[in-house]
Parts: sequence; C-alpha cells; structure tokens
Amino acid sequence: MIYISKFRSNDLNPSKGKQIEFNKGVVDKFFNFTGSEHIVDFECHSVLNPNLKEDIQVEFKLSPSRGDYKIYQNSDGTKDLKDFFLDTLHLESDKNLDDYFAIKKKNSTKYILYYLPKDIIFSNFFSIAANDQILFISEKSDEVKNEESDIPKSRQIIYYGAPGTGKSHKIKEALGEYEDCPVDKKVPKANIFRTTFHPDSDYSTFVGAYKPTKGKRPLYGLNGGLTVRLNDGEDLNEDVITYKFIPQAFLNAYMRAYQTEDKVYLIIEEINRGNCAQIFGDLFQLLDRDENGKSEYTIKADADLKSFLEEKLGEDNPGIKDGELCLPSNLYIYATMNTSDQSLFPIDSAFKRRWDWEYEPIKYKNTDWVIDIDGVKYRWCDFQKEVNTHILKDTSSEDKMLGDYFVNPPAKVISYNLFRNKILFYLWNDVCKDGDADIFPTDTDFSFSKLYDDDGKQLVVSMMNKLNLTPINGEHVESDEDDNDIFDGDDNDTSSIRYSINDGERFQKTNLASELFKEYIRLYPDSSVEEIISNWQNLKCKKPKHLIENEVGYQSYIKQSKGDKTKNENRFEQIDFKGQKVYLWKGWGDGIHDNITPFIECVNAVDWGITIKRV
Repeated sequence: MIYISKFRSNDLNPSKGKQIEFNKGVVDKFFNFTGSEHIVDFECHSVLNPNLKEDIQVEFKLSPSRGDYKIYQNSDGTKDLKDFFLDTLHLESDKNLDDYFAIKKKNSTKYILYYLPKDIIFSNFFSIAANDQILFISEKSDEVKNEESDIPKSRQIIYYGAPGTGKSHKIKEALGEYEDCPVDKKVPKANIFRTTFHPDSDYSTFVGAYKPTKGKRPLYGLNGGLTVRLNDGEDLNEDVITYKFIPQAFLNAYMRAYQTEDKVYLIIEEINRGNCAQIFGDLFQLLDRDENGKSEYTIKADADLKSFLEEKLGEDNPGIKDGELCLPSNLYIYATMNTSDQSLFPIDSAFKRRWDWEYEPIKYKNTDWVIDIDGVKYRWCDFQKEVNTHILKDTSSEDKMLGDYFVNPPAKVISYNLFRNKILFYLWNDVCKDGDADIFPTDTDFSFSKLYDDDGKQLVVSMMNKLNLTPINGEHVESDEDDNDIFDGDDNDTSSIRYSINDGERFQKTNLASELFKEYIRLYPDSSVEEIISNWQNLKCKKPKHLIENEVGYQSYIKQSKGDKTKNENRFEQIDFKGQKVYLWKGWGDGIHDNITPFIECVNAVDWGITIKRV
C-alpha cells in the first residue's frame, strides 16, 4: 500500500514548525497507529537521484487538541523528515509546494519514503508502485478509495497508465455495466453519462449550446391569416429550421444529479486528447469540492444556460438558484488517460490538483493467451513481460509499455496478422521509431515492410529468439486445479525477474521455496521438519497449498493429482534434511493468480530475520 500526499506550506518552510504533520484520518487509514507515540524508521529516496538513500528514525506523537500526528525530532537528535526535505533535497516553500511525497509500507515499523516532483508523480514513479494499492490524499480531503466497494468515494478521479491496462474496464466493472455483474452492483443506465474528448472538443460539445434543429410548423395561406388544411381537416405542415438549446454530456449528468438522490456518474474517456482548459472553461472552478462533496465555489451561468436550466429544473432548484451553478454531492466524474498518447494537450497544474489520480498498473494477468505464428505458439504474458522490460530499460518510460488488454483476441489466441498489424506496428512506429528499444532483429537492412515478405514469419520467430522466448509447442499454459497456480513445466523461467534472500545469490521464482528453506534451516538449524512445515503453512497470506510437504504429503499429492505424473513430480524440488525428504513447490502463480508477491511480503513482515527482494 502506498500513501501519496502533497506538501503543506509549513512542511517546506524552515521558520514555521520543526515537524511534518499528518491529519488523523490519514494515520488511521494508512499507518494504523494505536496510542499516542510511535517510533518509525524511514528509508528516504528521491526519484530524481536513484543513488540517494538516507535512513531516518522519527517519532510520531498524537496532538490531543487537534487530533493529528506530528513527527518530532528524537531526543538523541536524529535528523527528521523535514530536515531531509530541506537540507538534503534543498526544497523550498515557494518553489516545491506543487510537489508530492509518497510513503510505502515495508513492514509494521519500517517505511520507504520517496520525494516526487510534480512532473514525475503522474508518470515514472509508478514503476515503484506497481501492483500496490494507492491512497491518494488531496489537499482538502481525507477521502481514500473505499475498501468495501469497487466504487471509490472520491468524486473526481483520473485513471491513467499505459495503453491497454484496463482503465475503462475498471470503471465499467465498478458501475456494474457488464451483464455478469451482480445485480446489486449495477448502476442504472439513466445515471451514467459518457463522452470522449478529442482535439475538436470544446465547451459547447461538452456542456451544450444553441444549435439549428429541424422542426415543423403549420403552412399558412398567402394572406397569412389561415392555415392550409388537408381534406381530413388536419393542418398541412412545412419543415423549418429553428434554434434550440441542446444539452451535452456534462449538462445531462448535471441535471440528472439534481433530479435524483442516487449517485450519477459522468465518464470522460481520453481526457488528455482534448484541450481541458477550453472544454471545461469556467466549470473548472466547480471541481473544488467541500467536505460534503458540493462545489466550494459557484459560478454564474450565462443567459442561455440559465434560461434552459430554469425551464428544466425550476427557478428555485439548487442547481440554478440565483443563476448559479454548483456541482451536487451525488455527481461523480471519472476520466481515463493514456499516458503514451502522442496527440495530447497539456494539462496544467491547477486542473490536475482538482482531481484524484489512480494509476492502473500492468498486471500480466492474461496467462492463458497465446501468440500463434503459423503454428509456432508463444505465451502472450512471456512476450509482454520481456518486451516491457526492454521498453523500460531502453526508453526509461513506462508510458509505452504493453498493457494487459492492448489487444483483445478472439478465443484468447493472437493470430499472426493481429500480432503483426497491431502489436508489432505499435512497437515499430511508436516505441522503436528512434531506435530506442532493442526489440526487432538487428540486421542493418531490416525494415518493417520485411515482415510482410515471404519470410516475414521467420523474421518474427527470430525476433522471439532475440527476446529469449521459447515456443510452447502449440499447447496452452495449464493451471494446477488444486493450487490455482501457473506452472511452466520446467525450470526455464524466461522472465527477467530474479529474487534474492538476505542480499544473497539471485535465483528464479521456481527456486524461491527451496532457497528460502535453505536460509531458514541455516538460521534455525535445530528446527524439525514438522516445525518448519507448521510455521510456513501458518503464514497468513496467499500461498500455494503444497508450498512445503513431507514424504507423506508429497506422495498423497502425487496420488490424488490429475494429469501427467512426471509433470506433477516436476512441480517439486526435493531436499534432504535430518534424514527426511522435504518437497518444495516450484509452480508459483502469475497475473491474476499471483501468489508470490503476497507471500514475499508476508515472509518479510514476520520475525524470521529473512528479507526476500525482487531484483
């Protein structure tokens, strides 16, 4: 879990207080303190200087009068966080008040702190935060994401990240817009309004304006006194062009919110593809919400808008009373933003700070998708991970990485044409156009058009070889029904991710359990096999059911499990300990089946003297 906050003016002013302050709501939701005093160790970093690291121990004390927690310098004179910001990073109250800091929980007493310049908070930092829940605390609100519901409490959120990470999907799922969503989670369609920004979007296409509309009116005779009538006595009508105020997405959502007590949602897709300053105009001021969710400041509606709303809502309705516009507390505005888009309009700081931001990381969840190159099949997830590693390494940008839903293939199979025309074209045109990422074959005469030659498929296969990807012989990745984990079938983990225990040798994830066992018995040589199995299985976290087994447990698994016996046996590594055989699991899950991350966090949190790192 990661807590992100903007600096307060006193935090960066050396003459105003010696401590950093956290309101009580933040402490309750993030630190989970009980009592009035707490000693906390911070490992401080700056994303601008990866080599900078400073360990700081601080003391939290509860202010009985104000109900907030302040960080004080310790009695031994240990440097506190404010000194780190002022003296080490040289931050100033008149220059850095738009910057942020983030705190990531390491264990019950240790935290990692990052300094985040305003230009980085919405981009590169989130490589640190991948797969973590983000608590984004605004300047004027103590609201965080609702832990009990998929629908956030925050009334204005921009979901952002690389293309295909499922930002729109997340909103639709939260609002229950899919057929298989539970009935109690479905928001009525009448309460959902959606629009997409683009370069031609403006105030009138977002709010509304007078537009010519086609209508009918009775046809009058030459003298103008009598209407022309048909034989059946009905008036003969003629087509005319009239002007009428036509409301758009914002105004429709605004009116609906004042017509119901239910929550109303305005969804803006691709918010950064339009000029937000032009589109919102003076509505931008309404985005400042008070503690009750209403606009802190109202704005005057122009004559046309005032007349229209008075007609639709009534003159005394709070939505237009005294000619003023005010966002109601039940109107929620959610937006999506692809950080890699090249046809973008800049979003200024004043607009940014009126929103909460939620990063949507790449989760590598589609472990059962395959890429089919004329019968030669590769795991999509393996390709996605390896390519993204190259992109991040060579371009230092997460914005261009491949999201989980960059493609949405039928039957979970990415055909050669889909792979070439969408994925490879994107990589060639948007990622590698300046030769930044080393993904394609390195022949000096290679060009994208060669992928369409007779030997194009062989070129793709050579590219896969260059990425150290091996075919899967036309078979889908199988999952273990007992453990719900993904197993590769051998020890050849093609992922570039490695792990270490207590800063020792690096190893693949398939060796995690065995390496952990070796370190555990080194630290606790007097333990019995039964004690170790009991301690490991009692860890309160998501983990494989057969993480560690003795001879009896192992033989029972082999006997009861389905499928190839040899493959099932290969799911374990055998270690001899005190005359007994111990079997350690090798099939750690991935994507939506990820159990290695919570397991590592759990081990690091218990008092074993063991720290597992992802390197």
